[in-house]
Amino acid sequence: MRVILNLIWLVLCGFWMALGYILAALICFILIFTIPFGVASLRIANFTLWPFGRRVVDRRDAGVPSLIGNVLWIVFAGWWLMLGHLATGLLLCLTIIGIPLGIANFKLIPVSLLPLGRKIVNVDDPYGADRFVFR
Repeated sequence: MRVILNLIWLVLCGFWMALGYILAALICFILIFTIPFGVASLRIANFTLWPFGRRVVDRRDAGVPSLIGNVLWIVFAGWWLMLGHLATGLLLCLTIIGIPLGIANFKLIPVSLLPLGRKIVNVDDPYGADRFVFR
């Protein structure tokens, strides 16, 4: 079922939303100090292409730099990516087949606004939230 949903998602909205994240990443790569934003944007673009079967979890080691970075991200790129997810989700919810995809778009709004301090893991991986955390 995940594969079918991901294929429908890719055709209807995933490709276009991923292009938005790639554009944001390219803009962020222009300046040296915004490279972490570009990396986060590419990570979310990958997630936006194939979201079913993966989830976003908060990193425990994220601190004040992630908070400051997220505020800057909202101001410069997050708000228009959020509007893209909102508009796409509303349009998809107009059809019965599109309702699950619209809900998935609404679930991507928080990560489009606050990408730093989060990571993407498989839903089947029971240790996904704790792997890669350095202690």
